[in-house]
Amino acid sequence: MPLTQSPSELSAWLRLSLEPNVGSATACTLLSALGLPEQIYAQRATALSRHLPEALARQLAAPMPADMAAQVEGALEWAAEPGRRILTLADPAYPQSLLTIADPPILLYVAGDPAFLQGPSLAVVGARNATPGGRENARAFARHLAAHGWRVVSGLALGIDGAAHEGALDAGPEGAGTVAVMGTGIDRVYPARHRELAHRIAAHGALVSELPLGTGALPQHFPKRNRIVAGLARGVLVVEAARQSGSLITARLAGECGREVFAIPGSIHSPLSRGCHALIRQGAKLVETASDITDELGGGPMPAQRTTPAVLPDHPVLDALGFDPLHLDAIQARCGLATGDLQAQLVELELQGRIARLDDGRYQRLK
Repeated sequence: MPLTQSPSELSAWLRLSLEPNVGSATACTLLSALGLPEQIYAQRATALSRHLPEALARQLAAPMPADMAAQVEGALEWAAEPGRRILTLADPAYPQSLLTIADPPILLYVAGDPAFLQGPSLAVVGARNATPGGRENARAFARHLAAHGWRVVSGLALGIDGAAHEGALDAGPEGAGTVAVMGTGIDRVYPARHRELAHRIAAHGALVSELPLGTGALPQHFPKRNRIVAGLARGVLVVEAARQSGSLITARLAGECGREVFAIPGSIHSPLSRGCHALIRQGAKLVETASDITDELGGGPMPAQRTTPAVLPDHPVLDALGFDPLHLDAIQARCGLATGDLQAQLVELELQGRIARLDDGRYQRLK
């Protein structure tokens, strides 16, 4: 895709994004006061010091350091490849929804189609160590939403994020697609096991990062990523989350920038339900179907009718299991089957995808 800014203009934007001790809030202040980056770098230190500490003003007034110039050149070369783009605040393709958050990134590296950053979208986030049921819920919700015109935004993490991206891709070429916001440079996939998923997202949606090329996975980068996830979407759905969870940060940021927050309730015995229950107590909307979300938002592309999930026939072992994870002996005490018969039926149900065996040996009902 052709550049909408000249190489010199984009170089100035890249330099501003790479300046040490200049975050997006400070950069936006300078842009508001002095104009575009080329105009900022045309100022003397005395003029810049009206808006910055003196040492920082001298830093911006000095020639670009050689190592930073090499980074800028590398980014320009990266963006020259097909399917890649660097969007700045001055670019018409920059997502308008991010302009409403407190500290919009001054530029975004995009692999894929920048058009996926526009239009109605919903964020689906949750625990990295999600249960099989949580992953299945995320995948099913995302597939249904994408099939009905809602782009799915998430953070490419393990667990719920990955399942949400997979679900949106399951909707096929007619679906709305998915956007993955990365907490690394766009050339570094984290976690590494999502490399193939990242390639699929770039081919059928978009990968996005505000971080410079080559940036690794550091803890402080993920809250910054979360604000972009929240900012891109009209609402955020939390599928599973512990009390102390990055997903709750995303939900809080969404609320602060006027987005709706939704949460799926779970078992009172599950630690991964407590974050969702806390959000519901704080005013998040409790949801059981994708239509609960779109009915609340209104005005979106999804038809108004409520979808009814397929009803599976009853099964005595499922009835005994309920929806809380149980060990074999507890299931046996409830249903009264002999050990061999019970194990055979559990294997059959697992093959049907109706239950899953957890890492600790307990069984979890999925459907």
